[in-house]
Amino acid sequence: MSGKDERMSQLMIKNLHVEVEGKEILKGIDLTVADHEIHALMGPNGNGKSTLLAAIMGHPKYTVTSGTIEYDGRDVLAMSVDERSRAGLFLAMQYPQEVPGVTNSDFLRAAMNARRENPISLFSFIKEMEKTIKDLQMKPDLAHRFLNEGFSGGEKKRNEIVQMKMLKPSLAMLDEIDSGLDVDALKIVADAVTQMQQETGLGMIVVSHYERFYQLLKPTHAHVLINGRIVMEGDETLVQKIDQDGYDWLYQQLDLQPAKEEVKLTFTLGSCAASARGRKHG
Repeated sequence: MSGKDERMSQLMIKNLHVEVEGKEILKGIDLTVADHEIHALMGPNGNGKSTLLAAIMGHPKYTVTSGTIEYDGRDVLAMSVDERSRAGLFLAMQYPQEVPGVTNSDFLRAAMNARRENPISLFSFIKEMEKTIKDLQMKPDLAHRFLNEGFSGGEKKRNEIVQMKMLKPSLAMLDEIDSGLDVDALKIVADAVTQMQQETGLGMIVVSHYERFYQLLKPTHAHVLINGRIVMEGDETLVQKIDQDGYDWLYQQLDLQPAKEEVKLTFTLGSCAASARGRKHG
């Protein structure tokens, strides 16, 4: 049982424009993602992929200047970050942050209870977390370690998937979750994500530069983002073509110029909390 109701969830983005520190990064994005769909979001570095995911999730440094984001008919842009999470949105970050002093179990139990009408019992939580840790083939002491502190790059990425499986979102966004993973860890992560997607029917937006990861996930849709715009759409065959031929043919075919490196901002708990405080006292 997924815990989701029977109606279809849908993310709908229309004509989205986003700035970072006064510079326009996204220049009119249209994208619709429904339950059961896996969308591969592709494009060279510096063209707006991470910006799009951060804007959907509500990073305070990314300013939406025009356009709309709706989820299940609700105005996402009117929601705080925690409200977006409770609505079912989840972002697995490219650079997960270390949070000293907060254990994984405390963090996850608090996050789960924030999304529930009745708090999860300690017994049920421990049982579910132990199973999830085992599924991701992580060390049994993960629950008692501080959040990402001292973790290897691969451990941080797998811990993001632990969080995703425990929180059970209805729309998951994975930002290069496969980068830094060896072949074995890549398959473990892909298997865990695929199992959850098949069991719950969640919609997904997946950013990756590796066709191997897409092979394992089998995307239903593919989008190429260049210079802040989606310039081509297709299915898994588009993913395969780009893996074989790169992006040069697209630049030539569409008469495009390469973009400068995309501004990368860290998505930290502190920045989100500061933004929330500002809204309350503003």
